[in-house]
Amino acid sequence: MNSLNSPQINPIIIIVIFIWTIFWKIIALWRAAKHNQKNWFVAIIVINGATIGILEIVYLFGFAKEKFTLKELKSMLRLGSKSS
Repeated sequence: MNSLNSPQINPIIIIVIFIWTIFWKIIALWRAAKHNQKNWFVAIIVINGATIGILEIVYLFGFAKEKFTLKELKSMLRLGSKSS
């Protein structure tokens, strides 16, 4: 028994959150680097994982020089699901 009485988190949930965060982080870092937005690039790296992708999504849809669109997201997801 755990003496601290902390709740157990399902490892599947942790993996899903990790993949979700990495997905948005890669896209946001790529976009910030591509458009030379150094402050955003550093902020996204420094605030690492604490926002579970929220900072990255806010940047992409609100503050990026070239806004990310849902059409781009759908295109990316379709591209990743195609089999060779």
